[in-house]
Amino acid sequence: MSELQLYLIVLGAAVILLLLGFNWFQDLRVRRRMQAELPKIEQDPLFGDGGSSDGVRREPGLGVGGVVLPFTGGTPSAQNADAQEPDSATEAVIELSFQGPMTGEDLAPLLMPLRVAGRKAVRIFVENSEGQHALQIDPQGQYLSVQLAVLLANRSGPLSAIEWSQIFTRAQTLADQFECTLEAPEQQQVVALAQRLDQVCAGLDTQVGLTLLLTGVRSVADVTQAAQAMGFVAYQGRFAWLGDHGFVCFTLSRADEESFDAGMAGVDRLSLLLDVPRSPVDTRAFGRMTEIGQELARRLGAELVDDQDRGLQPGAESLIDEQLKTVYVNLEHAGFHAGGARALRVFV
Repeated sequence: MSELQLYLIVLGAAVILLLLGFNWFQDLRVRRRMQAELPKIEQDPLFGDGGSSDGVRREPGLGVGGVVLPFTGGTPSAQNADAQEPDSATEAVIELSFQGPMTGEDLAPLLMPLRVAGRKAVRIFVENSEGQHALQIDPQGQYLSVQLAVLLANRSGPLSAIEWSQIFTRAQTLADQFECTLEAPEQQQVVALAQRLDQVCAGLDTQVGLTLLLTGVRSVADVTQAAQAMGFVAYQGRFAWLGDHGFVCFTLSRADEESFDAGMAGVDRLSLLLDVPRSPVDTRAFGRMTEIGQELARRLGAELVDDQDRGLQPGAESLIDEQLKTVYVNLEHAGFHAGGARALRVFV
């Protein structure tokens, strides 16, 4: 190999290293810019309940609409700020009092069938022999009573008479088996409270979405690589954008609703979703999602449009963020701090 060829090889390697370093610097700068000014949130203040607007659950759109996103991130104490007692505004309580102490090892298996009532979650609180309440059972602990906190409403609708009857019957069976004392509100009262809560939540349920239209079918690996390079994290078959606080700000998913982990089928559409009740308060929530969506679209050679496949109008981000400010206020007035423990229980 001649000396000229060696010089050319060295020069080529140097150019490649410079390009890689420049791309790394560009990625780092973009991520820092996008993470800047993310809202800081305090532990959730959970107060009272209140009224709602029109009581109609709306479909997703570039405005006020409805539905679903699980919680991730944050510490257990932060997401369960009210974990030590049932929430009377959103839960109906069935209480079982034992004749004598029961060990956690004996009690835990008996409570497993009581964790759901149809489509509603049931939080189980136990009281130990020292009068302390907790959501977790110590196998070696001694327990005197159990409270079943049945969720009154979620995005599947209000707690129905059938759902309440199911959990009440299971609790009654346990009470009969151990000769416990059982206390619970009347079914009619519970159903009425559930319907009222559902009406309140229906007027608050808000979701906004964006769509990325890819110019052709791209592999899941390409999309995954681009998303993770920007700072998205894998989350239950989709990707989530987390703030510095560790809470989900919005998610990225396949438009066909398939998991990114499911097979190797190509992708031609992606969806960005901002679930307002389940996301921390942010005065630029939609604008921030739009900025990150535009950068992801650039990297994937895609077009960012609204959920009706229409191009974004100039100033749309500011307009929608102004609308969302009203939603945040209405949520707060109704006792649902956006991203707080109560909202995370109900808006699911």
